[in-house]
Amino acid sequence: MTIFNGGQPPIADDRGGIVTMVEASTFCLSDALGDMHAGTAQGLFYRDARVLARWELRLDGRTPEQLSVMMPEAFRARFVARKPPNPGVADATVLVLRKRMIGDGMRETIVVRNLGDEDTAMTVTLTADSDFADLFAVKEGRVNGGGCELSTTDSAMHLTDRQESGRGLTVTATGDPVVQPGTMSWRIVVPRRGSWQTVVHCQPILEHRAVPMNLAHEDEDSPTNKIRQWRATATSLTASGAGLTAVLQRTESDLGALRMDDPIDGTAYVAAGAPWFMALFGRDSLLTSWMALLLDSDLALGTLRQLAKLQGVQDDPVTEEEPGRIMHEMRHGPGGDLVLGGSVYFGTADATPLFVMLLAECWRWGVDPDAIRELLPAADAALAWIDRYGDADSDGFVEYQRKTDRGLANQGWKDSWDSISFADGHLADPPIALCEVQGYVYAARMGRADLAEADGDDTTAARLRAAAQELKTRFDEAFWIPQRGWYALALDGAKNQVDALTSNVAHCLWTGIVADERAATLIEHLGNADMDSGFGLRTLSASMGRFNPMGYHNGSVWPHDTAIAVAGLLRYRHIPGAWELAERLAGGLLEAVRDFGARPPELFCGFARREFRSPVPYPTSCSPQAWASAAPLLLMRSFLGLAPNVPQRTLTVTPRLPERAGRVRLADLRLGSATVTIEAEGTSVKVEGLPGDWELIQP
Repeated sequence: MTIFNGGQPPIADDRGGIVTMVEASTFCLSDALGDMHAGTAQGLFYRDARVLARWELRLDGRTPEQLSVMMPEAFRARFVARKPPNPGVADATVLVLRKRMIGDGMRETIVVRNLGDEDTAMTVTLTADSDFADLFAVKEGRVNGGGCELSTTDSAMHLTDRQESGRGLTVTATGDPVVQPGTMSWRIVVPRRGSWQTVVHCQPILEHRAVPMNLAHEDEDSPTNKIRQWRATATSLTASGAGLTAVLQRTESDLGALRMDDPIDGTAYVAAGAPWFMALFGRDSLLTSWMALLLDSDLALGTLRQLAKLQGVQDDPVTEEEPGRIMHEMRHGPGGDLVLGGSVYFGTADATPLFVMLLAECWRWGVDPDAIRELLPAADAALAWIDRYGDADSDGFVEYQRKTDRGLANQGWKDSWDSISFADGHLADPPIALCEVQGYVYAARMGRADLAEADGDDTTAARLRAAAQELKTRFDEAFWIPQRGWYALALDGAKNQVDALTSNVAHCLWTGIVADERAATLIEHLGNADMDSGFGLRTLSASMGRFNPMGYHNGSVWPHDTAIAVAGLLRYRHIPGAWELAERLAGGLLEAVRDFGARPPELFCGFARREFRSPVPYPTSCSPQAWASAAPLLLMRSFLGLAPNVPQRTLTVTPRLPERAGRVRLADLRLGSATVTIEAEGTSVKVEGLPGDWELIQP
């Protein structure tokens, strides 16, 4: 995940208890009362700009007392509070409900209930303000200047960007409020045992035009209908293991909320995560889509199409665009064109091979052959980038070095400034060839070879497989460290082995580039207590010089990273110890996820489980975050041994489910034109709905 200028995002509010809501290009950060406070990173954000920076509810000028928060969906929340009791009175009699929904705007229903035996009079006040700051400015704590112009017309409050960006927000409400610049107030009398309510709408203004809101249940594109349609087409996943179904349901809900729609053709793709990464990202969106194939292959196809549209076509050192390169991130905010040199930035070494990998995997999962064929030129341009630009020194490995001082210093998934270090802690000098990137290139060539063979192009298939095998041999020679027993994290600019033990090497298992004769030793090191925290795999071994369990990439645990490691271990399940470690890592991770309310965070601290019985949160972790949300899907797929090949009309299901998973059921799994249901427990499996001319491969 990109961290601008190699830093980490700030804590949203030092009061804690931040509630994050998300729906496509809109997200909201508030406290547990539902308030958004000026001077913090809280607010309502629309298309990468903050349209509300202050939103506070007061009853007779007093702050309600928080009771609970409930979030039935990622885009809906209910905040429950009470009016503080009057002096000398023990119990409160006024309950306040704030029912909030976000989409293209925000709707908030405020309900005041009088539980007492007398009518009660009070003044309800909402205070609003904005700064229309760019998302990155908020994230980095550098909001200054500009500001908001407040005005009123009739019964509406208007917030307008003073910078003349064309952005604004219009606030309207029922109940005949008294509207003044920055406030709405109601003087009400709530009858005994009765209630009062108002419905408030916050409508964004973009390019001087009001954005049509989609918050009514009857709206076809409302968040409620969108999530309903998503569930109607997605695979239904359940498990009898304790808490596992809740995790899977949260995964489905969060991925549904993180779906973005192209404004031109409506193509759905996945954003990287809330709160700071509600945009298309190369690496993040590709890996999430891969994991989510179990749920919905349309998401992967949409992501590929969007990335193909933005694929590099020219040389631009400022944005690091190069012909064939897959972009890293895209922004829409008022400062989007300043992000790392442009609204579309290309500084990543791994998104380009991951694009080809995902295309081949979509083909295996039965995505429309015409759609696959349509994307083949983009895949071939990506492979050409790998050979020419990715391997600038022609040593056979893809490496990176930023083109200007504005680019990211590190361009793998661990992209913080200090994430690539030697065992003694000193940093590697560029250009840097990461071990996992070579694995992605290997898998990309193998995948494109399968596509070529299916099209009858045996010459291209043979050439790519030969290139992949040559890379596998040369990788083993250059990256294996005999005296350590693991692969180097990277080769530095002088082709020295960067000898730190990291989770990156587990990605090499996932792609299949690891030689069988190395796997047992590598797995043994990954399973040591220095790497296995008890709640998942650490990003960096505790025996390394830069280890810090509170470090962003230097000792923390990332759910997607652990899930990929588990998938890699189960690819080598024939190696002694692989399944046992996979089961241990997955079990620890799922227990951590349950502690986080069934929603995997972007990352958490890598303290040992023996030191803290519950996982320690990382304070600026994104949640929901796409590849973290999708991680349970990859775990399930891997333990099921699920590998469809729709063009060859085969379905492989070789389960070895941990006992704690119980009975797992996948209903309405779409594989091309086929729809199947799979039930598995332990090593037994039953498949229904498979066409008669398919081959089922099972134990």
